[in-house]
Amino acid sequence: MKMADGKETPEGVEWRIRVADGSSEALVPATGLAQRAWLGVKGLIRQFASEVMMFLKRAWEVGANDPRKVVHFMKVGLALALVSLFYFIRPLYDGVGGNAMWTLMTVVLVFETTVGATVYKCINRVFATFLAGFLAVGVHWLASRSDDTLVPYVAGASVFVLASAATFSRLIPSVKSLFDYGAMVFILTFSFVVVSGYRVDTLFEFARNRISTIIIGTSLCIIVIMIVCPIWSGQELHSLIVRNMDKLADSLDGPFLRFR
Repeated sequence: MKMADGKETPEGVEWRIRVADGSSEALVPATGLAQRAWLGVKGLIRQFASEVMMFLKRAWEVGANDPRKVVHFMKVGLALALVSLFYFIRPLYDGVGGNAMWTLMTVVLVFETTVGATVYKCINRVFATFLAGFLAVGVHWLASRSDDTLVPYVAGASVFVLASAATFSRLIPSVKSLFDYGAMVFILTFSFVVVSGYRVDTLFEFARNRISTIIIGTSLCIIVIMIVCPIWSGQELHSLIVRNMDKLADSLDGPFLRFR
């Protein structure tokens, strides 16, 4: 093999080599379909690995800049682990009537970063659940006193009226700012208990288990967030004001230093 040269062809540039006997042979690319596919897959794997590394780097920076965020997700995991005991331990599971799923949902929905926000959502959830359960039992009692053919109509009408009223109340600014979450829980609980009560014989027992699971979930959330490295909104506001004042002072120092 002595040299290689290129020649234009309709398909592109064709490279040929001159061998020892004086003849020339065309160079055929070694990359076939399988090899090109493998190179594409390898490129995707490298891109995915790069994205994962960038995500981990950003997550590390977020945790390093504010360690309280790391403590927060650990507290959420601890609360969920404690609530999971109501599934794993048979006496506890039987004690809540097999409705331990509501306890897990309560922890996920009400757990916030600060103590005040968590307590606020817990109070909203407990009060709304009590009110919705009480009204649902009352509607069921009223429907049971009427003719059997009227029971679904009474239940459906009550769901329509109360759910519509609660939804409208969420549009009022004063209610939305304070009780928006409670109104949403009221709609969910009332509709769920009334509709389920049509097929459940022991509605009172069903409502009692629903309320007890909510109380258990909110109590565990409050205990965990107040005992394990609590974050208070007042301290957070104080730290935020201090940081903003420092930034303002730094921004004002620049022009004064320039004109000295």
